[in-house]
Formats: sequence, structure tokens, C-alpha cells
Amino acid sequence: MAGTKYYLTTAIDYSNGDPHLGHALEKVGADCIARYRRLRGDHVHFLMGMDEHSQSVIQAAARGAISPREWVDRMAETFADYWRRLECSNDDWIRTTEPRHVRSVVALLERIQQRRPDDLYVADYEGLYCTGCEEFKQPAQIVDGHCIEHPTLELIHTKERNHFFRLSAYSQRLLQLIKTGEFRVEPAIRRNEVVRLLEDGLQDVSISRQRQQWGIPFPGDPDQTVYVWFDALINYLSATGFPEPGYERLWPADLHVVGKGITRFHCVIWPAMLLAAGLALPKLVWAHGYVQWEGAKMSKTAGTAISLGTAIERHGPDALRFFLLREVGFENDGNFSWDRFDVRYTADLADTFGNLVSRALSMVQRYRDGTVPDDAGLADDPLERATAETIAAYVRAMDAQELQQGATLVIELASRANRYVEETTPWKLAKEKKDAELDRVLASLVRAVTRLAVLATPFIPAKAREIWDALGGDAERSLAAVRFDDLARLSVGGQRIAKPPPLFPKPIAA
Repeated sequence: MAGTKYYLTTAIDYSNGDPHLGHALEKVGADCIARYRRLRGDHVHFLMGMDEHSQSVIQAAARGAISPREWVDRMAETFADYWRRLECSNDDWIRTTEPRHVRSVVALLERIQQRRPDDLYVADYEGLYCTGCEEFKQPAQIVDGHCIEHPTLELIHTKERNHFFRLSAYSQRLLQLIKTGEFRVEPAIRRNEVVRLLEDGLQDVSISRQRQQWGIPFPGDPDQTVYVWFDALINYLSATGFPEPGYERLWPADLHVVGKGITRFHCVIWPAMLLAAGLALPKLVWAHGYVQWEGAKMSKTAGTAISLGTAIERHGPDALRFFLLREVGFENDGNFSWDRFDVRYTADLADTFGNLVSRALSMVQRYRDGTVPDDAGLADDPLERATAETIAAYVRAMDAQELQQGATLVIELASRANRYVEETTPWKLAKEKKDAELDRVLASLVRAVTRLAVLATPFIPAKAREIWDALGGDAERSLAAVRFDDLARLSVGGQRIAKPPPLFPKPIAA
């Protein structure tokens, strides 16, 4: 698996309120992909950040009786702290109020003006505006007089003279790029939605707002501010250093991870902007589903049944990461409930994964004084074969962003290793003094646990490090340095095993 550049981004978050489980799903899912890609040996650059220019920020700051700048500074630290708690390993954190971003927005607009001046023009616009989406809504996006994404908000009738982008000129070109696979939209259900939108034809879009002081001034027109979505999308390019020489080191992005509700922006408007500017398109946009509570989408605007902090505290950050990716999934909508969280935590993490690690390492301590027996000659061992088959299936799933299947395979391998313990009965082998057989079983179990620590890293990174440390890992052989190519020849013979603390302790009954 040769190492290549892999530039991965998430949608940047609005600064109008605290993050919720929907945000967490996207961030830990993207982080899972980033960690997997590093295991493959890719040179990963993982971007996250904040969208700080919007009407909703002005309103939130006013409610808090502080300036927009104070508000976004506070929100940026709140979001960043949550993502640190959830072990997100982003390499960069961009905010749309940063000078590097402002430079890129101005440069992209000027580039479009120079290359395709007819694509930008001034006209009147009248329509219904949703402050939750920061978007003028089309009739198909309105149900019972409300935005389908934010049904609790009132749509605002707005009439302005704005700068427009000639989006209508790009329908056929985008259709061709998507249908040929040059510009990929996944999963298929989202690609089909985008294709239908393009086949229906596109309308030109307003890309500025009048007399809104909180934002980036429109180049050449100080009375207008760059529309927040046009501004926000450019963050992916800003983080590369565009327009300075060398930005091509990262661009184009290999993967944009976004929610299904913003595919129009990322799969239609954004690639059209790049085409107008003569820049390469991202290789793939992955649009995940929503986290639902009792069938309703998690939303800052509508309020949520639970807070992200409460969910993290329930069983710890790694457990929440695992649950979101294993139970909710990264393709369709999925439900969150305390009951399912507790069941998945107990069955998968405590009783299966944690139990395997505890019993395997404890037996090495009990029967071999903490030193792993020689692990040579295990090629025909049934657990060794099962591990090899799982690794191959895991790579196929993770390459396809099938994170739910990747998490499932980790637990299935742990379950298979637990059955191996029951089949080989190490306690009987010890009692009957069958030392050679016992050595083989113990070495096979530790090799399986070692590989499981690697496979589990994208999902439960902190717990994987604990397992690795207990296996005798050191600075010269850190988990972060391990690659998939190492797994086939990874030897554990002679390692000194330490007993790990309970990885997933069960809550004490009230």
C-alpha cells in the first residue's frame, strides 16, 4: 500500500450554538477515515473548522449581548474542545474569519471575474430566506410554509439587489462529470438525488448580501458582503494556501465529508465555482445521513433530547465514537437511544472486545509469567487464518467508506477469538502440562489481540493505545507508527505483557 497524498475535510460548523450528536457523527466518521488512511500509509491532511459569517451568528451574539467576534471566538473553542474530547486527529483547524481564508475568497472571486466575467452579474432577487440554512429556499424545499430542514423557523421574505453567479451554465457539464465518475458523489442514493437536481436544470444563485457588516466585503463593492455559503465553501481551498504557489500540494481534496442536507452546495454550487475558476474538482463527496432521536433529526435550531456532553459522559468518548459508527452508521439515517447505546456498549465493547483482551493477557501472566511464547509457525492456526480473512474484508469495507461494516468486522473477530479460547481450553492445557500446545494458543491469542488493537484504532483510538501499551509497545514501536503492511509479519514472541485496566467497565447498578 504505497503512501499517497490524502486530503480529507469535514463540513465546517455554524457558530450559532453548541454541537450535537449529528455534528459528532460527521467528525468521528471523518476521523475514522483519516486514521484508517494513515494505517494504509497515506500522507493524510485532515481539515476541520468553523463557519463564522452568517446572519445566525449576528442573532446569537445579540442574544448573548456580546459582539459577533466574541461570540465566534467562544464557539470555536467550544467546538474544538468537544472534538479533542472525541479524539479527533485533525491536522488543521480553519475559521472563516482568518486572514488566510479572506484572501482565498477574494482571490477566487477575482479569478472567476478574470476567466469568465459573464458568470458574475448584478440583479434583483426576491425570495424566502431560511436563517437556519442561511439559504434562499426553492418551492420544493418548503413544506407548509416552512423549510424542510428547519421546520420551527419562520422563513423571511427578502428582496435585494445582489451579485449573482451563473450556476445555470454548469448543469450539463456537472452531469457529465458525475456520470463518468470524474466527480464522484457517494453513496448512490445521494448521487441519484444530485443527478435529478441537475437534470431538472439549475437557477443562478445570489452570492452576496446587502448591508450586512459581519462578513467578507465583496471585491469591488463594499456595500455588499459575500454570501455566507459562497464564502464557507472556499475554506477547503483556503486551507491549502490558495492562491499562493504550492497550494497544489494538497489540492484537489480527495474526500469531502458532509451531511446529506447540504449536497446541493457541495455537489452542485461548489464544483461549478471551481469550474468557473479553472480549478480541479474534489475527487469524492461523501454525504452521510442524520442522527435521529425518536425519528426526528438532531438539530441545534429545534433543540435536542440529549446533549453531546451527556452522551460522552455516559460510557466515555471511545464508546460514543464506536456506537455512532457501528449502530447509527455513516450512510443512512440512524437512531440514537440510551437503551441501544447501553446494549451495544455491554454486548460489543465490554462482553466481547474488552473480555477478550482481559482474558488473553491475563492467561499470559498466569501461565507464562507475563512473557508471550514464541509465535513462529502459526500459519495453520485457525485464529490466524480468521484474522487474515478479517483484515482483507476490513480493508475492502474501509476503502469504500463502509465504516459500519468495518466496526462490525472488528467485533466479529473479537467474538471469534473468544470462541477460540473456549475451543482450545488453555486452562486444561495448563493443567495437563501440554506446554507446546498452550504456548501456541497463547501466542495466537496475543497476535489476534495485537491486530485487533490496530484494526480498532480508527474507531476507539484511546482504548486501542491502552491495549497496545499493555502489549508491551514502546516509543520505538508505537501504535501510531504501525501500518497495515506490518500486520502479516508482526511478531509478539518474547513481549512482556502488562495487565490493562478494565477497558469498558460496566456501570454499577443503582
